[in-house]
Amino acid sequence: MIIVCPSCGKKFNVDESLIPDKGRLLKCGSCNHTWFFNKNENIQIKPAIDKPVVKEKLDINSETNNKPISNFSTNIKKGSELVKYQPTYNFTFGKFLNYVIVSIISFIAIIIILDTFKSPLEIVFPNIELVLYNLFETLRDLILFAKDLN
Repeated sequence: MIIVCPSCGKKFNVDESLIPDKGRLLKCGSCNHTWFFNKNENIQIKPAIDKPVVKEKLDINSETNNKPISNFSTNIKKGSELVKYQPTYNFTFGKFLNYVIVSIISFIAIIIILDTFKSPLEIVFPNIELVLYNLFETLRDLILFAKDLN
């Protein structure tokens, strides 16, 4: 049975045996909207896409606002939803490689910026020249090591 959330319009495939004849309180796993669903009713609530939503202002002092909104409790524990939304996990090796390449380019850009502004930075960091020299030597050693692997 396909059930449509009246709030966000997300469709869920639910086993018909999980919903009793008298109906059941459902919670959308996507938008957390809670509603009562009765499988015996032929009319399903569909989200209004073309109709504008009109919100009424509530008067706090009005006695009509003290009425309960629904006969059903919306106190549902997390994890007890009938329909659960599970986001897909699509982290691939290509994305990992993209992150590595972007990190290397960012690291090189930081080194270039530090080397370019070495003189003004010496005022704040007196030993920056020694640190940059050691960094350059370490990078040269890594390049030589990579060449020797071939």
